[in-house]
Amino acid sequence: MTTRRALLASVIAGSAVLRHGAIAAARGDELTFTEFPPLDGATAWLGSPPLTTTGLRGKVVLVQFWTYSCINWLRSLPYVRAWAENYWRQGLVVIGIHTPEFEFEKSADNVLRAVKEMAVPYPVALDSEAAIWRAFDNHYWPALYLIDPRGQVRHHHFGEGDYEQTEGVIRQLLFESGLAGIATGRVSVVARGAEAAADWENLKSPENYLGHMRTENFASPGGMARDKPRVYSAPPRLGINQWALIGEWTLQAQFAAPNRPTGRIACRFQARDLHLVMGPAPGERPVRFRVRIDGQAPGADHGLDVDPQGEGTATWLRLYQLVRQNRPGEDRLFEIEFLDSGVRAFSFTFG
Repeated sequence: MTTRRALLASVIAGSAVLRHGAIAAARGDELTFTEFPPLDGATAWLGSPPLTTTGLRGKVVLVQFWTYSCINWLRSLPYVRAWAENYWRQGLVVIGIHTPEFEFEKSADNVLRAVKEMAVPYPVALDSEAAIWRAFDNHYWPALYLIDPRGQVRHHHFGEGDYEQTEGVIRQLLFESGLAGIATGRVSVVARGAEAAADWENLKSPENYLGHMRTENFASPGGMARDKPRVYSAPPRLGINQWALIGEWTLQAQFAAPNRPTGRIACRFQARDLHLVMGPAPGERPVRFRVRIDGQAPGADHGLDVDPQGEGTATWLRLYQLVRQNRPGEDRLFEIEFLDSGVRAFSFTFG
């Protein structure tokens, strides 16, 4: 599906290619290794002393690569969280490898806040220099690897989905390890908010970045000016998946930033959910914003981070759910106006 396309990035040093979504699973990418790669190189660990492959020998280990503003990872989190909580007594060890996409995701304080707010119950390695990512030759968020007690990689999955199959492998490996008492029932997951599964049938809009390095379908007349202020306007009509700026903005490599209050972003999308990765720049105060759909307050179609009048506040750098439609199916015109200065807007994602 085009909505699950691979998205290239180059923000992490080294030769790794970073991608979102489940395109790898569709392509059937094969691993280049069978032994549990080393966990060396983490800049810090949250919730645990540093873990090693040697120390984990004899355990069934689930390793998942993630970055906290990624919608694909957020939608997989309820399942990984449930497995960690359901199977730890039987010997399953779950480890999150947080390899950042955006510069703000390198902040240990930001990741710690995300871990707390998103109720991540397992140890997290801060892989801010992508050392563990490269050791696994990984290319995707999320990416999941299952390792048996002998240190052999027995299963992997890239992107969302295949949760039943993955849980089946977890149970198989625990059984093979000779651990008794594995429950006959599988986990039951009820995902809410941004963690809820995408409405794939109505999802016609792909993720799009707002920094000049990787953006697509920018429609403001005259194009974009890189790394310097410019006054932008919207065309008479945006086509599906096009976006535009209104007001004076500066487009940096990773984000767009309004230079004064009342800066707006407009895009035409088709999906149940619309999210925006954004937040105040470091040292700035929370930023108020206002959302409109087809020129009107969202009402019942407001997202988790917006009230029915379309009012909200960006308090820190993360993914904000701005639209959740009750009856998706047609393309809509989305607009967000920032009422304060100091915000940075990184990417649109949909669900």
